Amino acid sequence: MSTQRGAIAARNTWTRAGAVLLIVNAIQWIAAEAITASAWMEPTYSYATNYISDLGVPDCGTQFQGRDLCSPLNLVMNTSFALEGILFALAVIFLSRVLNAARRRLVIALALAHGAGMVAVGLFHGSAQGSGPGLALHVAGAGVGILCANTIAILAGSFRGLALPAPYRWFSVVIGTAGLVSIALVGMSATTAGIFERGSVYSWLSWSLVTGTMTLVHLLRSRRTPVRATA
Repeated sequence: MSTQRGAIAARNTWTRAGAVLLIVNAIQWIAAEAITASAWMEPTYSYATNYISDLGVPDCGTQFQGRDLCSPLNLVMNTSFALEGILFALAVIFLSRVLNAARRRLVIALALAHGAGMVAVGLFHGSAQGSGPGLALHVAGAGVGILCANTIAILAGSFRGLALPAPYRWFSVVIGTAGLVSIALVGMSATTAGIFERGSVYSWLSWSLVTGTMTLVHLLRSRRTPVRATA
């Protein structure tokens, strides 16, 4: 019995850690984005027309795809990009302990791919000066990061056997799907590119906040009740 209780306590500890990391990660991204955007003076930063990646471009006074770029605090955003990949991957890996072996392997693979993609986004900026392999790695990293994180959200709502509330399951599927649809619409118009790109990113950040908060509340209420694992 003591061994079983120890296993339950350990699993709940990892689950709690994953939930906290999800919340902290989403907050650090939003804060870094707001701080970096506020530092733009000439030109001012537009959440509607500028890409999030523009905040990480270190070359002030350049132009890329018709957008004038100058991000004095580019290091803040690039650090946030890489940090997000690492924290999100760790959080999902910790939380995946409640899944069966096959599902856990799938989710961990997606989490690691997301993490690697976002680290690449932080290391290689998206501008004309970053053309060639660097720009390709940036674009590929962003694509992989967005696809994997939104897919994880969809899977979280699709997996059976976790006794998750129906509203949360629907939220996860809808928000993840909205994120995938948003990234497909980014190139539709230059005046709305930033909006749709944010739709594809804020989707998984919103999922992170909701999932982390819901998990902590569940653990607080259940206390000694273990998180149920699937067969």
